[in-house]
Amino acid sequence: MQINQTQSDGLKQAFSVTLPFADLEQKRQARLVELGRTIRLPGFRPGKVPMSLLQKRYGSAVMAEVADESVNEATRQLLSERGLRPAMQPKVDLVSAGEDKDLEFTLELEVLPEIEVPNLGEITLTRLKAEPGDEAITQGLDNLLKSRRKEIEVTEERPAAQGDAVVVDFVGRIDGVAFEGGTAQDVPVELGGAGFIPGFAEGIDGISVGETRTIKVTFPAEYGSAELAGKDAEFEITAKGLKQFETPVADDALATELGFEDLEDLRKFIKDRLQRELDSEARQNIKRQLLDALADRISFAVPPSLSESEFTQIWNRLEEEKKAGRLDDADKDKDEDTLKAEYRAIADRRVRLGLLLAEIGQKNGITVSNEELNRAIFQHSMMYGARQQEALDMFRKNPQAAEFLRGPIFEEKVVDYVLELAKVEDKPVTAEELAAAVAADAEG
Repeated sequence: MQINQTQSDGLKQAFSVTLPFADLEQKRQARLVELGRTIRLPGFRPGKVPMSLLQKRYGSAVMAEVADESVNEATRQLLSERGLRPAMQPKVDLVSAGEDKDLEFTLELEVLPEIEVPNLGEITLTRLKAEPGDEAITQGLDNLLKSRRKEIEVTEERPAAQGDAVVVDFVGRIDGVAFEGGTAQDVPVELGGAGFIPGFAEGIDGISVGETRTIKVTFPAEYGSAELAGKDAEFEITAKGLKQFETPVADDALATELGFEDLEDLRKFIKDRLQRELDSEARQNIKRQLLDALADRISFAVPPSLSESEFTQIWNRLEEEKKAGRLDDADKDKDEDTLKAEYRAIADRRVRLGLLLAEIGQKNGITVSNEELNRAIFQHSMMYGARQQEALDMFRKNPQAAEFLRGPIFEEKVVDYVLELAKVEDKPVTAEELAAAVAADAEG
């Protein structure tokens, strides 16, 4: 095998490789001999087919197979001998091949950079520690009670009051024209509840069954539909029914009905659930701190193909958000060139951090076990509810789909490893302070 390096430009490498025809022919003859031992042709006993006939019938196909395998083998050998780690699948192009000719091909690739892992023990982080207060636990219990309340039809003639649900038909219009999605029948609207645009439920407070009202509202500027966001609208609303809610009492009997020993045991369950949510937020915050600290300590070059792939994903999502009218306020007034420059920098950062975490994991033997992957598959499939078994079958039939779950597990394990080495100081905070820190992370 003859190798000639034709490009060495940063992380971009290119080679011209020549494989002697004599070597390929030797492999072809060996493959034809092997084929002749098993092939069955009319008029010949197994193992007695003349080589000339095998050559005539199968020579070209076998040579193509040998050439393909030889190119793959030569590529692996070249990468191994030169210690090259491709960032993505190398590009291989055949230059020349054929009867009595050497096989020549070119190999182009981007290699991973040399990554120097910073001193992880020098990283200083603050872990925010929050606990749910009695008010939050009581609110959690109230939400549970609300989810178990019963609807009771109101038969007496009276105006709708706060806490009631009015069953209505409505038609929404903008500038006198009905708009898509603005018409519905038999919709329950809870007075004082959430879920409708501001002013809608307030506009039917005191309405009576059989009454029709026209109210004016304004869609929020951040409304999900760009066609409606910020627009003034009128709704013609007819009340068809009235319901009130009967909420169960929080006592030991209810707790027992729900499978708990008593009310105190139920409150403990709610507290534990809230604590898990707070711990998850704290984890999100300290992980952000860690990634920021790592990003400040690394500056190696990023393979252009990986950066471009990451940027394309980010930009496509941004375009979708823009089309739906959900673009962040911070981005709305920026021109496209500015946005692209900022998000290319974000793409570079993500790729750089991903490569660093992969390097840390590889050097320290961090892997994802099959048990961990199977557990993640099961948890992920639970999101599909009644279609859980269908999701599990999909993962079993498509192993590549399961690999998408391996990456996040690996990343979290590497983060755990680095947190063990870093200097972490615990800081007690309120749940509100923790939420504010997480919100600031999202904005940053």
